[in-house]
Formats: sequence, C-alpha cells, structure tokens
Amino acid sequence: MSSNILKGSCIIGQSGGPTSVINASAYGVIRTALDSPFITNVYGAAHGIRGVLDDQLFDMGQEDAYELELLLHTPSSALGSCRYKLADPDVDDTDYKRILEIFKKYDVRYFFYNGGNDSMDTCNKISKFMQKVGYDCRIMGVPKTIDNDLWGTDHCPGYASAAKYIATSCMELYFDARVYDTSIVCIMECMGRHAGWLTAAASVASHFGQGPDLVYLPERDFDLKVFVEDVRRIYNETGKCLVAVSEGIHDKDGKLIVEYGADNAATDAFGHKQLGGLAAYLASVIKSEINVKVRDIEFSLLQRCAAHCASEVDVQESFMAGKKAVECALLGITDKMVAFERSYDADGNYVCNLKLIDLTEVANTEKKVPDNMINEKGNGMTEEFFEYVMPLIQGAPEIPFERGLPRFANLKKVLAK
Repeated sequence: MSSNILKGSCIIGQSGGPTSVINASAYGVIRTALDSPFITNVYGAAHGIRGVLDDQLFDMGQEDAYELELLLHTPSSALGSCRYKLADPDVDDTDYKRILEIFKKYDVRYFFYNGGNDSMDTCNKISKFMQKVGYDCRIMGVPKTIDNDLWGTDHCPGYASAAKYIATSCMELYFDARVYDTSIVCIMECMGRHAGWLTAAASVASHFGQGPDLVYLPERDFDLKVFVEDVRRIYNETGKCLVAVSEGIHDKDGKLIVEYGADNAATDAFGHKQLGGLAAYLASVIKSEINVKVRDIEFSLLQRCAAHCASEVDVQESFMAGKKAVECALLGITDKMVAFERSYDADGNYVCNLKLIDLTEVANTEKKVPDNMINEKGNGMTEEFFEYVMPLIQGAPEIPFERGLPRFANLKKVLAK
C-alpha cells in the first residue's frame, strides 16, 4: 500500500441536475478527505467544472464541522452545479490545459466528480487527458441522478428519494381528487427524458390502491388515440381517472408528445431539449375529447429537491458512495465510478454492496426500465418493479428542525487562494 500513497489536494465538484441527497455524497467525499493525512487540502469547485476553469474553488477546511454534517439532509447542490460540455480533447484541448494548470497550481492529486451521465463523460475525459499528459491524479466518479439511468449500477443516489416523493404525492393527490362528489381527470407529469424510472414510482401508490390508474413511460411508444380511450374507459367506469406520465414520452416516430403542443423547445449545452408542459397539453386533449374537468400537475423541480420526504436508505447509500470514492482513490485506484450492487442476506433483507465501473463504460450510456417491469399494454407497472423499488424507499431521516422548519447547511464558501 505504501507505494500507492500520493499526497496532495483534492477537488470535489457537482454537476447536472441536483437531487435531495447529492450533498450527502459530497459530504461523504469532503469528510473522508478532510480526515485523511494524505490529502492536504479539500476544495469544492463552484458550479462544477466551471469552478475549476474559472479558478473558483472553496476551501472546505474553513467550514464549520456542524454545517458540513448538515449537508446530509440539505437538498440541491451546495457547491453549485453546471451543464458545461467539454470538447473532444483531440479537437480542442484548451479547457483541459486550463484544468491541468489549476491542478498544478493547487497541487491537486485527487479529483471527484459527482453527477449523472453527462458528468461521467466529463469525468472520463479529464481522467484520460491526465493519463495522456502523465499528470498523476486519481479521478473518481460519484454517481447521482433522480432519473436512475446510469449504466452498470443497480440504482443511483437520488432516485429513491425522488421516487418516494412521487409515490407519496400521488397518494395524497388520490385522496384530494375524491374530495368532491364530482367527476375529474388528473394528469401528473414526472421527470424522465428517455427512461421512465421516476414515473414508474407512481405505481407504488397504485399498488396500495391509492394512486394513478394509468402510468406511461418513454420506454414504450405513446399513441394519443389509445391514451384517450384508456382515460375514457376508466372515467366512464369510475367517474375519475388519475394518470402519471413521463415528460419524455414519444410517438412511434420518435417525436416527443410535448412537441405536439409546442415545437422548437430550447436545448441545453448537451443538446437535450428542455421539457415541460406535457401534462397541460394532454389535459387540453382530454378536455376536448371527453369534455370533463381536468387538472394538470407538473411535479417539476419539487421531485428532485424534496429532502423532507427523503429515503433514509438513499441518504446513507449516497454518503457511502462519496466515502468509497475517496477510500479507493487513496488506495491508488483511478478512472472509475462507484456503483451499487444489490444482494440479500440470509433472511431475505436487502443489502447494498459497492463496486467500481470503468468511466469509459458508464459515460453517456443510459439504463432503461426493463420490459418485464412494464405491463403488456404499456400503461402500468408489474410486480417486478414493485419488488425492485420498495427496499430503496425505506426509512425517514432525522432532519434537524429550527422553529418548525428544516435546518439546512449554510456554508461560508471561502475562496481558496
């Protein structure tokens, strides 16, 4: 082990869409790094890789220990996030030379990047560049995404808490929709561009008899006429119909259904169309076709920042992922992402094991909801999905409160010099 010892500073950055537990992973990195005698300084990059490029690094050693611990239950990305796409280094290595310059300035020998698909691409590119130029720096990816679509890991930090929020909200809306002795159709829009893991979580509420009647995922082509008939059938039978739908559903030609209502959606730096407004469009279709009162509800940002409804399993596993990344880097491991592997003990209880995946394999590869978890008609989930998701949403974290409101971290964010 002594031959693997590398002394120097580390940087932790967060990227992409935040989650309610991404800071638990950051705390796992920061706390473990601060406690290591081989890591001389711990820096947090302001707004992901942009903070490195702009030389905007926070000295995490200047933070109060209690405030850092509060990161366990603080939503969003405490260090700030970004959606910045690094160019192919063989085409333009300007950013990479700048990153190397900053690494040398602060003697950075450990780099941890906390994010999803695009973030792992960034992490992978930096790792390969540092290897190419011979700069000794151990680089590890720490996963996160509520979309649960990272390849090679059983599930992703952040997904379970968002899934729990969606299932809980669907149960609450189920009761609200039955307050009055009147007919209603309620359409709930969940995040999920290409993978429907989040929308699938709505079916957990249905499993207990208090959730949506119909669930549509982007893994199956969406037929607007069939959708109307599905809603009409249930509405005629019960006088009410609750629907959960992924924002990224598309027709057989690949056209997003949300584009039926409004074309030319804006795109981000990675070329992803900025979605939203699907529930409103589908509500207008149902109102026109069936002539019934319709409510459209877009969970939007609430599903990714609802720390008050987090899964304790998710919080603990997210912290474990960050901690493991540092421990592996200190052992000399680099160019990997920490991933989760599911197993069960002798009593049948769920156990989460940690493993490592090559960054090259995970970067930009999406994991879809498997066919056996979607029902034959494509408008609901099977028992296999229920068995998959239930162990992940267990437990409620003990969130500190002050004067009736949650106490979140308040970092000083002292810039490194």
